[in-house]
Amino acid sequence: MDLSSIEIFLAVASDRSVTKAARAVGRVPSNVTTRIQQLEEDLGASLFSRDGKKMTLTREGETFLTYANRLMALALEARHAVRPLAPSGTLRVGTMESTAASRLPAALTQFNQMWPDVSLQLTMGASRDLARDVLADALDCALIARPPKTMREYGRDFDVELEALAMETVFVEDLLIVLPSGHSAIKSAADLRVGALAALEPGCTYRRIAENWARQSTALPTSELGSYHAILASVATGNTAGVMPKSVLDLMHWPAVLPTHQLGPVETLLVSRRDNRPSAFSAFHEILSATKGRDMRLATN
Repeated sequence: MDLSSIEIFLAVASDRSVTKAARAVGRVPSNVTTRIQQLEEDLGASLFSRDGKKMTLTREGETFLTYANRLMALALEARHAVRPLAPSGTLRVGTMESTAASRLPAALTQFNQMWPDVSLQLTMGASRDLARDVLADALDCALIARPPKTMREYGRDFDVELEALAMETVFVEDLLIVLPSGHSAIKSAADLRVGALAALEPGCTYRRIAENWARQSTALPTSELGSYHAILASVATGNTAGVMPKSVLDLMHWPAVLPTHQLGPVETLLVSRRDNRPSAFSAFHEILSATKGRDMRLATN
């Protein structure tokens, strides 16, 4: 057992997919599969149940997840303990509301425990606005969603803006259309039996992806709401379909089971300027990578 194997395990546990985890850790899927198998052999237990391409933690996997997070956190503390310079000053972090809710709690808690002298300032907004704030030096870094390459009419100019920034995929979200209770399964937007699509502000990448999907087969208007709780409440009325990542829906513990339709994976990027990064940025980046599996465990328990 080594730290790289534990990192791969956490990525698979978080993304529930070998393909997505491979993208997140910068490896090929076959290597991820091999390392998971080797880890299972080393531990003498099956860590995942495999249902097609979906990877779900077994009871033994859930137990090992706690220790894996602790080991990665301890390794991170050890690396920082021997560094001559500690992070200081202010770190201005931008994030989407969904990422702040489902992915950041564990990372921010550990960051504050390890580096209490750093002033961490969190700003929430839409992906495009956050990227522009990083470019303008109003933020030091930001967690944003990148439109898929298939959305050429929307994604091209956004990609041009991102070319000036350093970027790295840190999460992969499953984007969903959430349907009212009792709505039949759909294959395309033409199968929707609702009057509107509920989403966040126009700069939200998830909204633009959903609108691009919907306009291929229907002229469905978009109802702009201020939060994911408001979106889900609107869906509950029976006349609206909402758009949100699965990680957020899992956290909300809605009393009714709502049918969903998958729009596909969407990358969450950590973007920053290529130069003039504050000393705390590297520490934040490392903690973000080391703790990415923790919030997933909270969402599934």
